[in-house]
Amino acid sequence: MAAQNVRVGLLDCDIYGPSIPRMLNLSGQPELVGERTLRPMANYGIKCMSIGFLVAEDTAMIWRGPMVMQALEQMMRDVDWGELDVLLCDLPPGTGDAQLTMAQRVPLTGAVIVSTPQDIALLDVTRGINMFQQVNVPIFGVVENMSYYVCPECGHRAEIFHHGGARETARRLGVDFLGEIPLHLDIRTTSDSGRPIVVTQPDSPHAASYRRIAAGLIDKATSAVGGAGRSQPRIVMM
Repeated sequence: MAAQNVRVGLLDCDIYGPSIPRMLNLSGQPELVGERTLRPMANYGIKCMSIGFLVAEDTAMIWRGPMVMQALEQMMRDVDWGELDVLLCDLPPGTGDAQLTMAQRVPLTGAVIVSTPQDIALLDVTRGINMFQQVNVPIFGVVENMSYYVCPECGHRAEIFHHGGARETARRLGVDFLGEIPLHLDIRTTSDSGRPIVVTQPDSPHAASYRRIAAGLIDKATSAVGGAGRSQPRIVMM
């Protein structure tokens, strides 16, 4: 299955700090379908649901664990996602309520761990991999974000946060390394403005890095569910 032909949904599981609405340039509230079902917002061909659509952007979500769990379950169960090939669940850092809720109550196909390369961040990588392994969720691999910086004026490369730490951690833990994303001004500005770099600069090397990682994940997800001849996992709240 080619990555560009995949029907994708994106669930923002960061209840305390939802950022997906801004990154996808989405605002407003989802349309209500029937008595309690919401239709996801959409942009750039991606269907999306986030708590950020339901509260003001500067609202502090002072919720305890059970409320977080309930919100995640409702965004899974009470949203008309339609026909999707992939539902990507963007989780906050750590191994808290959001991670446990999704791992224990949703048939996840696999997990991707994203980290910067410095040692402090990589401690969380190890914890995250161990958590998903304990709840029997396959680890698709690790991505190194802010892997290096190249000065646009002189071309000098600086490894501000170190480099290669995620690759080495993946090797040590026996999981795949999926790729690296540099620290670059264009990635930051396009993300902040809600115009992803793969849309605004599709021919850039940075967009190519994202596409390579996405293509690898599609291959892994397809293999995990038995190839194109087998149906995708259904969302069943247990």
